[in-house]
Amino acid sequence: MTAAAALSDAPDSDGPDGERAVRELTEQRVRHALGPVRIVGGRALHGGLYNAARLVELADGRRLVLKAAPPGDAPSLGHEHGLLGTETLFHRLAAATGAPVPAVLHHEPAGPDNPGEWLLLDYLDGSTWDELREELTPEQRGPLRRSLGETAARIATATGPHYGYPQPVPGLRGETWQAAFAGMLRTVLADAARFDVPLPAPAAVLTGLPERFAAALAEVRRPALVHFDAWEGNIVLTRDPDGSHGAGGTWRLGGLIDGERAFFGDPLAELVGLDPLGAPEDDPDLMAGYRSITPELTTTTPGARARLALYRIYLALVMRVESAPRRYAPDHTAWLLSWSAERVAEQLAVLDPLAD
Repeated sequence: MTAAAALSDAPDSDGPDGERAVRELTEQRVRHALGPVRIVGGRALHGGLYNAARLVELADGRRLVLKAAPPGDAPSLGHEHGLLGTETLFHRLAAATGAPVPAVLHHEPAGPDNPGEWLLLDYLDGSTWDELREELTPEQRGPLRRSLGETAARIATATGPHYGYPQPVPGLRGETWQAAFAGMLRTVLADAARFDVPLPAPAAVLTGLPERFAAALAEVRRPALVHFDAWEGNIVLTRDPDGSHGAGGTWRLGGLIDGERAFFGDPLAELVGLDPLGAPEDDPDLMAGYRSITPELTTTTPGARARLALYRIYLALVMRVESAPRRYAPDHTAWLLSWSAERVAEQLAVLDPLAD
């Protein structure tokens, strides 16, 4: 195993040689970005499904995250190219809007002298919302959901140079949102064929959705920045030391992480990414937070309802197809196949009465 592959796979228990290679490559990259700093600790960070991540502790007290792309020959979906470049762009654009995200310290694209793309970020102290789900009370969740809605709205104020994914991958960009979304949908359907994942509906029905709902997609006239993966596992909560909430304080939104799935498109798509299994547009706390920044957002017109259904279909397809290259456990794969089939059927039924 090469050092680059070792860091991508984050093998904490891969034996002394593998761990030594990880430490050496980590030190090399951090010093390349920051100069002659001293690393005093570190460990693999688990939970990501594509890029590897490692916590890096410096002698001066700083804690950083080093992310590394998988080897170039690793199986991936059609849009999974240069994802750390996408994450870099997302965090920089989101930070400019005032949204809480990690600071980008250095991004090194893959190239002749660097076969493995990597990214160095500040570490956000706290715990993910997903980790704290059972601990949070309804009284705590309401303000957090409002803060999340406000953050999503701030992110959407950033405007991209085109529609679609940031990286220059053929077929994944467009001059209009309809063109870009059609390309994104075609790409994941091609991924399904490439990885031999059965579709939950006829390919012709799915491929034809962007044209069938062209008028609804044409309502999007600005390529807004969309995280599209801001589920609870990518939301960091931190303790607010405000004494009014007791000795331990209460939880507040510390930031959004893992912006590698971002694209430029419809702000409504963010609502789908916030909760792939639910319907965040029905959450009064979340929507109150969102509309405190963007009061004109609508989710109830025929066009908006059609677009929400389209994005739910797209995300369900991505989650369904990625089970093959990710090699999920059989029980999780079976659940994904069943859930995504139900989700797509449900959303096609939503779309039928909304057709032009």
